[in-house]
Amino acid sequence: MARFTFNLEGVLRHRKLHERQKQRVLAERQAMVAQLTRELREMDQQVQAATAQLRESKLLGRLDLAFITAHRRYTLAMQRRAIDQARRIALAQQAVEQARAELVAAARERKVIEKLRERRYQQWQEEQQRKEAAQLDEIGMQLARP
Repeated sequence: MARFTFNLEGVLRHRKLHERQKQRVLAERQAMVAQLTRELREMDQQVQAATAQLRESKLLGRLDLAFITAHRRYTLAMQRRAIDQARRIALAQQAVEQARAELVAAARERKVIEKLRERRYQQWQEEQQRKEAAQLDEIGMQLARP
């Protein structure tokens, strides 16, 4: 029996590899966004903990203005760091969206070749069925002759 051969199998394999690479890039970029978000959350927790500590211990009795001033500078510095971190997160999210678009394009390219392969396979099957029917007709004709 004849075997189906798709002459663009190498292209299909390449497109599958390309799509997997785009999936890895997307995963890496998503992991970066998650890490940056986690770092921002940790910064927020540190500021909240420092503020809670200030409220609990330094606002009773005599006020230590130097400590309060230092705490205010710390809070402002952390806010600036948080704003920078938020910018990095926004850039990383843009990179994720770009990677997602590239993955969609790679998947579309792979699907085009797969669709072509399916069509050619179907054509090959139809051709095989026609050949088989022709052979059966020929055998029937030979058996019908005396």
